[in-house]
Amino acid sequence: MRRPIDSLFGRLALLVVAVLMLSHFAWYALIRLERTQLQTRYAVEEATFLVDAVRQHVARTPDQPLPSRVKLVDPASPGVPPENASMPAPLERFVEDVRDRMPAGTQVRISPPGGPPTMWVRAPTDRNWIVVPVQPLRMPRSLDRTVLWLVIIFSFAVMAALFAAWALQQPLRSLAQAVTRFGRGLPVPPVPERGPRELRQLTHGFNQMVQEVARTENDRAVMLAGVAHDLKTPLARLRLRAEMMDDMKTRDGVVRDVDSMTHIVEQFLVFAHDSADRSESVEVDAQCERVVRTYRAVASGAPAVQIELNAGPSFLLPAATLDRILSNLLDNAHAYGAPPIVVATARTAQGYTLSVSDSGKGIAAQDLINASRPFVRLDPARGGNGHSGLGLAIVERLVRRAGGEWEIGNYDGRGLRVLMTFPFEVLPRVAAASEHAW
Repeated sequence: MRRPIDSLFGRLALLVVAVLMLSHFAWYALIRLERTQLQTRYAVEEATFLVDAVRQHVARTPDQPLPSRVKLVDPASPGVPPENASMPAPLERFVEDVRDRMPAGTQVRISPPGGPPTMWVRAPTDRNWIVVPVQPLRMPRSLDRTVLWLVIIFSFAVMAALFAAWALQQPLRSLAQAVTRFGRGLPVPPVPERGPRELRQLTHGFNQMVQEVARTENDRAVMLAGVAHDLKTPLARLRLRAEMMDDMKTRDGVVRDVDSMTHIVEQFLVFAHDSADRSESVEVDAQCERVVRTYRAVASGAPAVQIELNAGPSFLLPAATLDRILSNLLDNAHAYGAPPIVVATARTAQGYTLSVSDSGKGIAAQDLINASRPFVRLDPARGGNGHSGLGLAIVERLVRRAGGEWEIGNYDGRGLRVLMTFPFEVLPRVAAASEHAW
């Protein structure tokens, strides 16, 4: 099961959202703190200004009435609030800031809660208490216009960042897909060189590597095909001359050797063939049944071949590819395995499987890694006349070219099994390519 967090885009998106959320939260907390401090400073300035204005009013125009909510109270009046013993921390800081702005010895008191907040101020030179209103000191509301703007800015920032992350991971995704195709042996078109400088350099290096590997592979295939093709004519003449020998024993030996050499040459040609299979797509179950039936009839001394075909009619592969896979695996099982040989197909949750297994001794664990390498024969058990060491290499190349994966190993201690898996998504491409060819 794929997890979004495993992808580059998922991790970039998570990182971007986390960083933006942290920065916006810190910004919002800073704004709230600054807003509280600003509100306190404004309240102090306003209260100090009112007290100074009242003093100037009393000194210059004592007969004029005071503004509403501003009054002078006699110190002996019973309504004077007592000395504040304990106050909330913001209110205590407010009183201290006001006292610092007043002359030395000024008394500053706050009216008890329950009514409009007022401040009582009396300097040593004042005859009465000066009572002025103060701005209520309260924390900003948790949900206000700041939060709305914060959400809008955060949303646009996340969308822009996700788009940037998507644009950054697209070249990497194209490169990863190209690497996957290259690993399966499929043709790899040049990957567009885009993105940051390091990514462009990586893509350029990959394109150069693919071109060099393709050029080397093509040169080897051309050389191998040329040598194999040139050998076919002398082998045909050699067989013709062997048929004309009088000594039957010598003739049969020479003919067997010529047939072995001809088989090796044909394997060379198949291995060197590197173009896409344009043959018609056929049902794998039906084709396996036909190939096994023909193999039983043609192969002399062939061991018992059993079939377990459960994939269904939706499992399609090119006919030529399937025939070459089955013929190479059946020949390999016939030459080195033991009966019974089982050809099986199945449908799984990931795709279709095709397997060929025998009941021989299998291959030693340390030799499995070399079993599918070209021109490698595992001596002494897997040598023999007429074999070039290309059978399993041809099967691996054909399976990967068809979009599948293969696995070779000893099956449950009963012999060698080659298991080929073809995902569902490769089958429509196989069928479409076949229909286009026709």
